Amino acid sequence: MSASKKTLRLPRKKAAPTPHEERVRSGARAARAQSQNRRRQRPVEPRQTATPSASHQAIVKTSPQRIAPKPSEKKQGPAAQALPFAAFAPCPRGLEEMLARELKQLGFTDVTPGRAGCHFQADWRDILRANLYSRIATRILVQLAQAPVRTPEDIYALALDTEWEKWFGARHSLRVDTSAVGSPMQSLQYCNLRVKDAICDRIRAREGARPDVDTVRPDARVHLFLDANSATLYLDSSGESLFKRGWRYQKGAAPLRENLAAGLLALADWSPEYPLVDPFCGSGTILIEAAWIALNAPPGLHRPFQFERLRNHNPRIWHQIKDQARSQIRPTLETLLIGADTDSAALDLARQNLQQAKLAPDNIQFQVANALELLPPEGRPGWVVTNPPYGERLGAQDSSFWSDWSAQLKTHYDGWSVNVISSELGLPGHLRLSPDRRFPVFNGALDCRLFQFQIHGRRTEPNGAGATSEP
Repeated sequence: MSASKKTLRLPRKKAAPTPHEERVRSGARAARAQSQNRRRQRPVEPRQTATPSASHQAIVKTSPQRIAPKPSEKKQGPAAQALPFAAFAPCPRGLEEMLARELKQLGFTDVTPGRAGCHFQADWRDILRANLYSRIATRILVQLAQAPVRTPEDIYALALDTEWEKWFGARHSLRVDTSAVGSPMQSLQYCNLRVKDAICDRIRAREGARPDVDTVRPDARVHLFLDANSATLYLDSSGESLFKRGWRYQKGAAPLRENLAAGLLALADWSPEYPLVDPFCGSGTILIEAAWIALNAPPGLHRPFQFERLRNHNPRIWHQIKDQARSQIRPTLETLLIGADTDSAALDLARQNLQQAKLAPDNIQFQVANALELLPPEGRPGWVVTNPPYGERLGAQDSSFWSDWSAQLKTHYDGWSVNVISSELGLPGHLRLSPDRRFPVFNGALDCRLFQFQIHGRRTEPNGAGATSEP
């Protein structure tokens, strides 16, 4: 038998650690690594919740449990380094004070009402919160640059000096919009083009290519605002207007936008602890907005936003913000909401919108009824907030319609607050009621008023609008 061969064995080199293996470190690096490892291994406690209703489950759409936000994560992402941001939230004209009140309630600072909107200060995490929670704003714009300008070339220089690459690059698509108030510029379209050229020139110089232009579904939207002396460049964090909640199935005739409906409820000072009636409810916009307010459901919960396409977007932080919002939605709707209309087809649209809004069929009581015959629910007085037909929508209604409705209100709605938006500025005279308050608001381009009447039963009729009621 031959002797066994000896094999030379060399010591193996230790394999490089995988990304999931912890390397041996010493000193400060070791302390940081151990701290990070402890955070990763920290168990997540399950959230305690009440038994939710079907509508609550539909709105919430519970997602997998995620780690609770940490204070340090508030400043993650390249754009979150510069804190705070100056932001502007446009809104329908006439709702500036209500928007300012809403933003303050959400915890924002330096809130200042302006023309058709509010200025405020916010870090990037709060920009996301503003998009999610605001019921009245039309969009959330983040100011990136501002300077005095005299010519379109000054605008080009301002845009060229702005750090767009922090937000988007050559692989993103772009849209630029321009608006102005009192600007001496001869052509807003040319100013818009110069901003677009400057952005593309800067991105090409840094990344070797320029972004494409997409006016329909861009990855990034930039807004140029011009006044008499200056130009301001904003990054649009919202994308589609915030009044597009994602639940409207069809609009119906002369609908209110969702954020205007929410603003009317705020102006009327309605609270979910009181019943709400809309005797001209149409497709149900006011009542659906009221239902979401009563449930404390944020209006942006089921729609996409522009900031989700930007370079600095952190999906984990965004999911944390939405998870926190879901946890605060009330499990049941206790508010009595009643909608009536003579048009059964409009009520069919309202019920479809109700379903699209993730609400249960019994959350709002829709009924085919004439406002002249609709009785209030029994119990405590509440609020009427409505957008009645006027002009062409009123059609061939009898000329006595308004006085008959006024008689119905004074007979059956004693103690109620009746709030009516109308572009017919002489409506109080037609109703033969004197408004306690009137709020100028715009429904699109229509100059309207929200008239507020406190009903105190039958009384001697005034002679017309603005007359004082007699005992």
